[in-house]
Amino acid sequence: MIRILLVEPMNLLRGALAATLSLEDDFTVVAELGCLTRAPDMARASAPDVAVVDVGLLAGDGIRLFTRFCAEQPACATLVLAGPDAPERLRRALDTHVGGVIGTQAAPGDLVRGIRQVARGERAIDAGLAVALVAAPRSPLSARELNVLSVAASGMPSAEVAAALHLTAGTVRNYLSVILRKTGARNRLEAVRVAEDAGWLP
Repeated sequence: MIRILLVEPMNLLRGALAATLSLEDDFTVVAELGCLTRAPDMARASAPDVAVVDVGLLAGDGIRLFTRFCAEQPACATLVLAGPDAPERLRRALDTHVGGVIGTQAAPGDLVRGIRQVARGERAIDAGLAVALVAAPRSPLSARELNVLSVAASGMPSAEVAAALHLTAGTVRNYLSVILRKTGARNRLEAVRVAEDAGWLP
């Protein structure tokens, strides 16, 4: 029996996935969560074999939570559900050594096969997502530039961004100038929008 932890923020979709997976004789959904915050505790309590996680939860602090989950649950394989519109999040997920990725447009049978594959210790990569990942442009921004832009996205003045990042205001202005040039944006807000639309922001 393959024990599954399902982490999906949309209640309706989470319920549909749980119902679909429960139809398989060798599957049992041991827990359903809407966020990653409780996943480590839930995994300790329910001992899942596979965690199915929505890639949308890997934004912001989510990737840290997911990395922590993977480190604390080495016996639990992970399968990420992702659409073709979030290549950077998908790349970050793959960097955490997930067992596989399945597209949200895939047939239910593809998800079932993916879960069985990662449960056996095999890699499961959706062909359509692999093509989208290769075709998608990588972020032109460095990790530090993305960090500055992420903090600046709140709208705080450069001086406050500098204080938050322990930089000088001049250094932050230089970073923002480079960010505008690389993204082709006219101002900070437009740069944030470009980065968010492309899925570059963590």
